[in-house]
Amino acid sequence: MSKRPKLIATDLDGTIVHHDGTITQRTIDAFTRARDLGVHIYFVTGRPPRWMNEIRETFSFGEAICGNGAMLYDLQKREVTEEWMISKEDQIEVAQRMRKAIPQVSFAIETHDYYHREKAYVPRWDVGLDNVGVDKIEDATKGPVFKMLARCSGGELTSDEMLEIALRELDGLVTVTHSNARESLLEISALGISKGTTLAKVAGRLGIDAADCVSFGDNPNDFPMLAWCGRSYAMADGHPDGIKYAKDVAPSHDIDGVAIVIEKLLDLPA
Repeated sequence: MSKRPKLIATDLDGTIVHHDGTITQRTIDAFTRARDLGVHIYFVTGRPPRWMNEIRETFSFGEAICGNGAMLYDLQKREVTEEWMISKEDQIEVAQRMRKAIPQVSFAIETHDYYHREKAYVPRWDVGLDNVGVDKIEDATKGPVFKMLARCSGGELTSDEMLEIALRELDGLVTVTHSNARESLLEISALGISKGTTLAKVAGRLGIDAADCVSFGDNPNDFPMLAWCGRSYAMADGHPDGIKYAKDVAPSHDIDGVAIVIEKLLDLPA
């Protein structure tokens, strides 16, 4: 394919955001040039909206898909415009099934405005948001949420090992993925919701086909998006299964792999 893309979708952490939380000027310049050429920019992430402030401040443009596809987020207005949630009943069912399959598992739940965890769930990023915790997540389950998190806080199983079990146990109930092979952590969304399904939805509303979309990602939560886009790039330093879903490989994120690819794509004719 030798045409410039009409839409660029990128994961954040481990893709354009370095492990120290920084985004390079080269990356900023590449996305700014794309925007100036009329390319639609989507930041597609597992993050909740409360973690998007530095992205807004860095780019000051673009749209966001947060929570692994669970919500459309107007980055500039700081508003959730649409969301697809896990029902209270399904949250309880997930917890019951997973405890039987992985006795050491513990849970957290979140919407765009709150986060709750079990006492056994040791947070890595949301430290301080819920310092009390509940004995069982059912005690905090009051209504729909956009994400459940399941963790083996003692590291008893890897994220990949947990995912294999969860895909079997939760089949037909919810969507399960992970975004970090080192964290012993699963991310759970409503059934049928993924980065790929929501990106397809917004692209369709813009009248843009998959063939005119390009995406970048590094972990299993990116795989549906990489599979859907006509052009897609797994990060060279990402999950080893990325190339099974992506059409190509981008150089490592720590050498601005996404920017390197975008610079070449933008040189193509419109």
